[in-house]
Amino acid sequence: MARRRLDQVDAMRPIKQAGVVSTHSILYFAPAAASVGSGAALLLLHVSRDGFFFISACMLTYAYAEMRLTGLRRFYWRRFVSVGIPYLCWNLIYFLYELPTSHFASASAALAHLGRLIDTGYNQLYFLLVIMQFYLVFPLVLMLLRRTRGHHGLVLAVAAAAQLTISIMTHWNMLPTLMVRYAQQDALSYLLYLIGGGVVAFHIDEVDAWVRRHARLIVALTIVSALAAEGIYFLARHGVTTVLGSGNDPFQPSVIPFNVGAITCGYLAGLALVRPWRSGRTKALVRVGSDDAYGIYLSQLLFITMLSQLGWERLTSVLPWPLVCLLTVGIVFACCIALTGLLARTPLAVPLTGRKQEPWSTLVPGRRPVEPAPAEQAFTDPVPSDQVPSDQARAADQLQPQSVTADFPAPMAGLEDLPVPEPATLVGATRDKNGS
Repeated sequence: MARRRLDQVDAMRPIKQAGVVSTHSILYFAPAAASVGSGAALLLLHVSRDGFFFISACMLTYAYAEMRLTGLRRFYWRRFVSVGIPYLCWNLIYFLYELPTSHFASASAALAHLGRLIDTGYNQLYFLLVIMQFYLVFPLVLMLLRRTRGHHGLVLAVAAAAQLTISIMTHWNMLPTLMVRYAQQDALSYLLYLIGGGVVAFHIDEVDAWVRRHARLIVALTIVSALAAEGIYFLARHGVTTVLGSGNDPFQPSVIPFNVGAITCGYLAGLALVRPWRSGRTKALVRVGSDDAYGIYLSQLLFITMLSQLGWERLTSVLPWPLVCLLTVGIVFACCIALTGLLARTPLAVPLTGRKQEPWSTLVPGRRPVEPAPAEQAFTDPVPSDQVPSDQARAADQLQPQSVTADFPAPMAGLEDLPVPEPATLVGATRDKNGS
């Protein structure tokens, strides 16, 4: 039986990007006098990064569950083209954009700064550094999940305990200096979400059925966990600190239960958005948001910085700062979608949007194909899929398309026994060209 397309995952993509844009909007435009309220909001909005890593790991595993060792070279090359090149290009774009106002003492100082950007990632681009680390060890993760088939509950328990321990030690600066300095860029800081995503991929049908049956319970527990995390945050503001954290940095141990619940609620929202009876307009908006999610992620800081330079934060003197931030999210989404749509129709489509170049005739929404053929689907997310973009590429790789069964094969001795994923694998999984 061919593996179905996960349309609900496509619908989650603009949701997670809205969380990322909201985070940056608050960081840029919330007034200092509102630090308590903005900090409380940021505490929960940081889930967007963990959700990104969970979804990416889940769908990468879902798509590449049958990969074997002989397919690694092609796997890594396509990861570099779809993630590595956009990462380098956008670091350079942000560097050049800020160059006129940076006032570097010399050209060598400017180049040194560019090197630091590439080392750590400009602002939000560190997401891609983390996911590239996951790529490097993905064959080992896949082999681990195969060998532990039947014991994935234990794997999750170990990952959760490790996540809690790492979060506590990171938050309280108990790790080596180098690990604390690069905590944002270290894949170990997101261990539960990366491993959890892989485990869920192995049990996607069971998880989907369970989530649908317990939707109300999930929402209720997520609200309770959010209130608990906020309670710890406000206690810390009044001098009562606990081992579960304080403040609103991304590595709060107190928010781990909320993160898990919020990610699951995001899945429920994706299910709701792709109901068959949704209007054509809603479906079109979801499709556009899904197709342009990677572009939104990559280019958002261009427009947020522009708004800041125009004095956008002065609006908080006449409007409530939450409203200003909501307006910012809407403006940034609109600008990013317009920019991504234009770039996707130029020869720079792949390096700047992660999407295959599209004809200009498709720029008008009404003329977009309802469902692009597999050979026409574009790279659209930070962890692109490995579907072959053209018949010529299929011939070059000598691939024979095949369907992927919903059930995973029995555990193998090692990666050398795992079959190479074919283009049909990802076509059936999702439009998210990242394995996500």
